[in-house]
Amino acid sequence: MLDGVTVRAASTVLVGRQPELAALRVALARAGGGDPTTVLVGGEAGVGKTRLLEEFGGHVAAAGARLLVGQCLELGEAGLPFAPFAAALRDVLRHDGPAAFAGYEAEFARLLPELARMPAGAAVPAGPALADTPRGYLFDLVAELFRRLAEDRPLVLVIEDLHWADRSTRDLIGFLVRAARATRLLVLCTYRTDELHRGHPLRPFLAELDRVRGVDRVELGRLDRDGTAAVLADLLGAEPSARAVDDVHDRTQGNPFFIEELAAAGSPVGCAALPETLRDLLLARVDRLPEPAQRVLRIAAAGGTRFAHRLLAEVAGLPEAELEDALRAAVAGQLVVADPEGDYEFRHALVREAVHDDLLPGEHARLHARYAAAIETQPHLVAAGRAPAEIAHHWYAAHDHPRALTAARVAAAAAADRYAYAEQSRLLERVLELWEQVPDAADRLGMDHLRVLEETLTAAVTAGDLSRALTLTRAALAEVDSAAEPLRAAGLLDHRGRLLALLGKSDGAPELREAYRLAVGAPGGPARIGVLADIAAHLMKVDPREAAVVAAEAITGASEAGTDLVLLPTRIAVRHRVDGTPERGLAELRRVEARARAAGDSWALVSALVFLSDVLYELGRYAESEQAAAAGVTEARRVGISRSIGAYLLSNRAEALIALGRWDEADATCAEAARIDPPGVSGLHWLQLRAGLRLARAHPAADELVGRALAFLGRPYLWPNHRLPLHELRVEAALAADDKPEAVRAARAALADTHLVDLPREGWPVLSAAARAAVLAGDRTVAAEVAAAAAVLPTRHPAERAHAAQVAALLTGLLPEGEEPGEALGAWRAAVAAWRAAGQPYPLGRALLGLAEVAAAAGERDEVAAAVRETVELAARLGATPLGEQAATLARRVGLRGTGRPGPDLLTNREQEVLRLVAEGHSNSRIAERLFISPKTASVHVSRIIAKLDVTNRVEAAALAHRLGLLDPPSTAPAPRRAR
Repeated sequence: MLDGVTVRAASTVLVGRQPELAALRVALARAGGGDPTTVLVGGEAGVGKTRLLEEFGGHVAAAGARLLVGQCLELGEAGLPFAPFAAALRDVLRHDGPAAFAGYEAEFARLLPELARMPAGAAVPAGPALADTPRGYLFDLVAELFRRLAEDRPLVLVIEDLHWADRSTRDLIGFLVRAARATRLLVLCTYRTDELHRGHPLRPFLAELDRVRGVDRVELGRLDRDGTAAVLADLLGAEPSARAVDDVHDRTQGNPFFIEELAAAGSPVGCAALPETLRDLLLARVDRLPEPAQRVLRIAAAGGTRFAHRLLAEVAGLPEAELEDALRAAVAGQLVVADPEGDYEFRHALVREAVHDDLLPGEHARLHARYAAAIETQPHLVAAGRAPAEIAHHWYAAHDHPRALTAARVAAAAAADRYAYAEQSRLLERVLELWEQVPDAADRLGMDHLRVLEETLTAAVTAGDLSRALTLTRAALAEVDSAAEPLRAAGLLDHRGRLLALLGKSDGAPELREAYRLAVGAPGGPARIGVLADIAAHLMKVDPREAAVVAAEAITGASEAGTDLVLLPTRIAVRHRVDGTPERGLAELRRVEARARAAGDSWALVSALVFLSDVLYELGRYAESEQAAAAGVTEARRVGISRSIGAYLLSNRAEALIALGRWDEADATCAEAARIDPPGVSGLHWLQLRAGLRLARAHPAADELVGRALAFLGRPYLWPNHRLPLHELRVEAALAADDKPEAVRAARAALADTHLVDLPREGWPVLSAAARAAVLAGDRTVAAEVAAAAAVLPTRHPAERAHAAQVAALLTGLLPEGEEPGEALGAWRAAVAAWRAAGQPYPLGRALLGLAEVAAAAGERDEVAAAVRETVELAARLGATPLGEQAATLARRVGLRGTGRPGPDLLTNREQEVLRLVAEGHSNSRIAERLFISPKTASVHVSRIIAKLDVTNRVEAAALAHRLGLLDPPSTAPAPRRAR
């Protein structure tokens, strides 16, 4: 029984959370030591996440760390972007002043609009206009700000109610977690697990974060019966009866908030039944308030969990004294808390939800309409920048469809201005939802339904929601009149064809060809030229010759109109693919780059840099390729297109860095691409590159990345230049695992690709990998297929010539009996020379290892030593652990010292005699008879030989001995030593 007992509204003790609190303390210590850490605290509503953070906040203060807190708003995916960061930055502004933003006030005004209104004397020279601040650049600025704040003392950033976070907030959190630039930063996020339904956008986000180093999860469960008893004892100030504990625990199931609410209701537990639904439980204390206070709470609930006093006063329309009395009663009842800014917040969001859900239908619509009208007439009543999203939310909740329609369109435009493209897409989806319910929608918006579909399509593509974009193309094509508007239909078909290819569903060729058919019949003009250029660019990967025809028509029209600047990248791309003359395109690309810079045409500039970096790589000018790609990445970030065309620049840069041997930089660039998370197959290139890089380094996560990349082969369609590198990766993965059958299967699948002989750049690496598989398995059939493909595949550039030389060298190992060993030695010397000319250290190291093996067989010990030594040095510089281990193993087998210098023979004379007999197929008993030793001694010699040669059995030992020339008669004099 609880009647007659004075009950405190909230428990002051932390019950049953010692392990979780300890985990947070460990995380803070780790962050303080320079290891950036993220902790995700999950649990159902009311389970005590906020209470745990309050307790931890005291520890943060005691440890001398700084605490910033931000809360997500219950406006959903279509709500105000970056809301929790705005709250955190507002705290920075209040305590540190504008100087904390280091002169970037104009850029940070996107998150904190009041920065744009700073007094003139406090402002710094103006930076870029707000509308020009790209999202990627903004993210970098936020990360840099937190890094500076964390220099003096550890920084703890708390983001509450992540389940309400908009897409942009999640993206920024993900960027901070992965970028880890604030080395003494602890990011702490809370979310409700019971809100995460199957389609909730937070589910995949949490799954992605789980794979990031330094991210931990803390799950808060319900309290057990003893925990419930401890909370009740603290609330009541006395030990409750067993019956009361049982009753409360059964009804609350150990949820601390429900325990507090039930105890605070003052009902006779065990004597009278409380309402069983959560709503009634939460409203029990509300019903105890005076009626004026209840009425104000109902008004406040329509405004959200947090509400400003001035806005509430405007909507309530009550005298100030009456309003303050009502709020005072709500605060005293522990239903509402006041913050230092003079605003209010429901003590628990569940209280607000219960009150809001209890509104009568008419009351619900009327209150939301009053909020919308108040904010429309006085936008300053809400935080700066919140007005469009708030207005759209309230008109929609008020079921005022006409106003909700126009407000959603305005809010979508505002979201686009903030580079919150996912929110823009969702708001435009709401416009589509409301369209049929507003008869004069077209007049209100000044656009037809098809135009809204087109805008939503563009927003979805920019946000990376390609599947939804594909659905929107189908809807738009069903509406467009291709006879009356052929160009409009052609543009939609072009979008659809490209999306089908990007999603790996088909090559999109039928759609692109139909788009061309419609475009050629349309009247001339800039619009037609643009559509033809887009079709040519997208058709290029499917049918280059057909694309050249389309491009030629576009170029002709552009030349006549004098507007060919933006078309030149397409023109050069087509020429270099079809004519095989990248040198010819290089000069034109340089000209396009210069003209684009002069004209300020960022899209043309970025396009030119994509193709420029690609052509330079193909020519073997890797340093220039990396520089061009890096410049493109910077420009793409500046104009906010990093997730579309900018993603190609990142992978192009990583590819050039790998070729240059700057593997750490390449891995970091791939990590940056991973943070951007390019949609569809545009995210494959970096994934394939990083998987290959990790294979070469024997990284523990290599298998996971390889699996993710190879999963793309299961898609119905991949562009050939994407598919062939995956075949190569599959062969390399099997070789790394020493899986001969799988290596042969993968090689056969690669050789069966009909586009192999059409694409030398991608084809030669595949042939190199297939040749290695053939050698490993001793498969002459695969070797013959490789030789046949190599005979017809062109060798135009340094890397292609080097691959051709390497393939020739590899295949000499499978030549018929009687082949002169000197030919293999010459072939491998040619391969090494070719890779030196190409300038790629890793393939050079592999070629040197091959040279060392055949040189050993030929008795060229000095050449073996030099090749092994250089291989070891290259492997160490690259971090290519397997290559270094292979070189070290070879050194041991041929009797070289660890540094690669000639040393004593690995095998003793007796062991060499035994090895010759093993190679002849003799058993241990027969060896014993031939050498006049006991069978046991012969067995010991064989075991030592197997161990020294680092093989698994006598068959492998014999094969290796033949290959390395270990069966030659022992020399009568020791091998000469080189001076140190």
